[in-house]
Amino acid sequence: MIRSMTGYGRAKEGALTLEVRAVNHRYLDISVRTPRTLMFLEEPVKNMVQRHVIRGKVEAVLTVEPSLMDVVEIKLNRQVLEGYLAAVRMLEAEYGLDNRMSVSDALRLPEVMCLDRKETDQSELAAQTEALAERALVEFNDMRAKEGGRLASDILGKCGVIEGLVDEARKRAPEVQELYRAKLEQKIKDVLEERSVDEARVLTEVAIFADKTAIDEELVRLESHFDQLRGMLKKGGAIGRKLDFLIQEFGREANTIGSKGNDVEMGRIVVDMKAEIEKIREQVQNLE
Repeated sequence: MIRSMTGYGRAKEGALTLEVRAVNHRYLDISVRTPRTLMFLEEPVKNMVQRHVIRGKVEAVLTVEPSLMDVVEIKLNRQVLEGYLAAVRMLEAEYGLDNRMSVSDALRLPEVMCLDRKETDQSELAAQTEALAERALVEFNDMRAKEGGRLASDILGKCGVIEGLVDEARKRAPEVQELYRAKLEQKIKDVLEERSVDEARVLTEVAIFADKTAIDEELVRLESHFDQLRGMLKKGGAIGRKLDFLIQEFGREANTIGSKGNDVEMGRIVVDMKAEIEKIREQVQNLE
């Protein structure tokens, strides 16, 4: 299976939501964001990402609903309240003050009510988060696989275009030699002013030219590269880097053909070839 480096996945369970997104990157770069009080969950999420992703800049964001963040219990501090009430009764008895304290008044007294924040079960929450990450990453990888399939099809299509240009170059090479021979003969005739031309010398010069401009080896290597590319795409996996190196070889062969071409039409073929190679290179940059 071939995957793009870009993708998005999301999973929600209860109060937890995990979103995973990624963009192109030369290596695997993972960033995990969680609420400050749940930073202990960063490592489990990071470990899960490492199991599912080989290359790319990955950002995982865990969000939590307030219901989980603020699990508290309101308690009445009876001892404090009884202390206040004892003081009120003493004031009534000793100073003849009238007690009109209401429930609202009592609740407003300092320390009468207290909030008891419950401790989070870290191991249970970590297990829940790992399961959530698994679901988010499955969706994330499904999206990347679909995009990877589209990229592979596009790359194969462009590879076919280059193969057509290779065929054109192979057909054009003998014509370039023949044109050179005709031009050489004409130049010699012009110099010798219509006197007889030494055909053997012309053939020797044409042979030297043909040897210098021969592109058979480059074309054969390009065809070998086509087979390698198809084999790698068929095998799948994390092939982005390998394909990147292979496409560099495509470019080198095309450059060599261009330097040997010595012909306008051959130059046009090479320019078209290099344009398609660059398009493939850009697509390869998106593969894991």
